[in-house]
Amino acid sequence: MDRNFHKTDMRLIKCLLSGILLFCFNLGVSLHAAELTEFDAHYKAFRYGKELGTAELKLESLGRERFRLSYQSKVSMFFLSDKRSEVSLFSYSDDKIIPFKYNYERTGFGSDKSLVVQFDRQKNAININNESSLQWKNELDNQLYRLDIQLQLAEGKKELQYNLLNYRGELRQYNLVVMSSTEQLSLPYGMLEGVKVKIVRPNSTRETYAWFAPSLNYQLVRLKQLKDGEEQGDIQLSAFSSVSSTN
Repeated sequence: MDRNFHKTDMRLIKCLLSGILLFCFNLGVSLHAAELTEFDAHYKAFRYGKELGTAELKLESLGRERFRLSYQSKVSMFFLSDKRSEVSLFSYSDDKIIPFKYNYERTGFGSDKSLVVQFDRQKNAININNESSLQWKNELDNQLYRLDIQLQLAEGKKELQYNLLNYRGELRQYNLVVMSSTEQLSLPYGMLEGVKVKIVRPNSTRETYAWFAPSLNYQLVRLKQLKDGEEQGDIQLSAFSSVSSTN
């Protein structure tokens, strides 16, 4: 088989994994304690119906108003592989979510990469790999805005905008638009109704769609990405559990 063809396929899958990382703010964003719920979500990654790997997204309470949001994935195609992990540490106090550390690691096909980010409230700065810093202007890290998406969808919001630092250490803004009220989804987890959301990218041939299930506290249950009309990948929920948080 063509080695370059498989390299291209792996790059497409890596783009999809980046999508779930990105789908991937304001320091004063309000939450309600009853709505900040621990969960453990497992996913399967497909391309044109063929299973290529797995992913997990987990929110844990560490006590004393501190939490950890972690993500890990592993996909493989023939002799190519890709492993990724992200960990966000943050506090939750006075109905505010405040990041203080973010880690990203990627190994496998291509160059290994890592990123360590510290959010310094006293200096109002974002420190990247202990080498450079940016002024902190209300951004969250690459993961934490996911928690807000679920809350905003529950309140019936149709358009969302987020400013964040991505897994490359770059400042980005994302716009999301609700495409439908609910759609029936057939997933490895089972049948679920999901709200369809699109990430808007002006002047881009890449399209990313996500579905959030109202019955699971608006948890992300599916993520699909296309480029030039062709499927890059499809991540679907396979297992889910949640418990009420106690701080």
